[in-house]
Amino acid sequence: MTTEQKYILAIDQGTTSSRTIIFNHDAEIVAVAQREFQQLYPRPGWVEHNPEEIWSSQKATIEEAMQKANLDKSRVAAIGITNQRETTVIWDRDTGKPIHNAIVWQDRRTADFCSQLKQDQHEDRIREKTGLCLDPYFSGTKLRWILDNVEGAQQRAMDGKLCFGTVDSWLLWQLTGGKVHATDLSNASRTLLCNIKTGDWDPDLLQRLNVPEAILPEIRSSSEVYGPVSAIPELSGVPVAAMAGDQQAALFGQACFEPGMVKNTYGTGCFMLMNTGDKPIPSQNNLLTTVAWRIGNHIEYALEGSIFIGGAVVQWLRDELKLVQDAEELNKLAASVDDTGGAYIVPAFTGLGAPHWDPYARGTIFGLTRGTNRAQLCRAALDSIAYQSADLIQIMEKDSGLKLRELRVDGGAARSNLLLQFQADLLQTTVIRPQCIETTALGAAYLAGLAVDFWDDRECISKNWTSDLTFKPMRSPEQMSGWHAGWKKAVNRSLEWTKPDD
Repeated sequence: MTTEQKYILAIDQGTTSSRTIIFNHDAEIVAVAQREFQQLYPRPGWVEHNPEEIWSSQKATIEEAMQKANLDKSRVAAIGITNQRETTVIWDRDTGKPIHNAIVWQDRRTADFCSQLKQDQHEDRIREKTGLCLDPYFSGTKLRWILDNVEGAQQRAMDGKLCFGTVDSWLLWQLTGGKVHATDLSNASRTLLCNIKTGDWDPDLLQRLNVPEAILPEIRSSSEVYGPVSAIPELSGVPVAAMAGDQQAALFGQACFEPGMVKNTYGTGCFMLMNTGDKPIPSQNNLLTTVAWRIGNHIEYALEGSIFIGGAVVQWLRDELKLVQDAEELNKLAASVDDTGGAYIVPAFTGLGAPHWDPYARGTIFGLTRGTNRAQLCRAALDSIAYQSADLIQIMEKDSGLKLRELRVDGGAARSNLLLQFQADLLQTTVIRPQCIETTALGAAYLAGLAVDFWDDRECISKNWTSDLTFKPMRSPEQMSGWHAGWKKAVNRSLEWTKPDD
């Protein structure tokens, strides 16, 4: 293969938009296409997507990116898929039609079911096998809800007439014309149904959630040829050669290959992962133990802290409160003040993730005075992203016994210098933004490229990683400690807001 003449196409299917990015051998972006799609909120705390709109928007970006790059399929070496994790789709095996809207990872409708599972003493066993806590975040209870609430679904699942998948499986099914029903281990590890030590669906877990094995996709490695594209003529025959959950893909794209290396993705949510090597480290502080990736038969693991609302707080100020027109205006306003004037925004719009795992928490604003202004609220929104991330780093260091040397960052909100400087101040450590912040798509591209020998090994990938800006602490530890204490006080008062009274 003449790598100079070929490219890798990365499908990056996110929570609010579908994107396609084409990379060359130097990991440089050749073309980008993006389409937003509709967010559905049928009830408070419920979040859904139309699976067919996910596919149509993704297909449109693939075609647009190919046109922008002026490529034909002979010059695309492989395709990698990365996806919003935990979002749950069930479709008819014969018709390919979804039987219900996709239930999004942010959705909290199964909170009571999770509470019941805890009361029935299932949590310790589930955590031992999956590395996850019992929370509506994960796919298994969403799958159970659809089977319970769509007439006849449980029997059809038992008869092998339905397919379950996270978004990676749904896209793979579409791309291959319904010929391949599979997932990779990084996505499977987020379902509450997979034993992360064996890398297989676990019969005991399936029984606990009453999930028929016939509905499940085959679990494969993160970097291998899954099958050829047949649904898009422009890419017919091109191999789909990688799949990985978006946060694991970003860890790979940031070249965090050594134990102790940490990345934080500032996207719709914020997700911090620390590579822990080939041994899963059980968390003592409500972090998740998860699969980073499997390449060949070798599984590597990570500790993860999950924040449900990160950059989405910016969208909330823009779309719901109408305080700003775009993220650029928010950054300018936030930079116009030295601090928040004592105001704190806790963006627990869909509950709180790590380390609280409270589906009943709700968004709150504390510390308002008559003088609190628009700029200070914008600043408080950005600060909330950094505070939540700092909370995760503190407990990640406790769990791993490793001291953070640097934090590699990516995602859309990582474009904000103000946010990253405040993050460095809070952590009292170096924060590094790479030249390519599209590391989620890049990670999928790297995994696909390795599968078809487009890149030789991880050493080649590490050489591609270069920094853009480095942020070092500028405020004193004492000042940051005082502000951080105020944040923790605000968070504590937002907990259990919607929990039913006993």
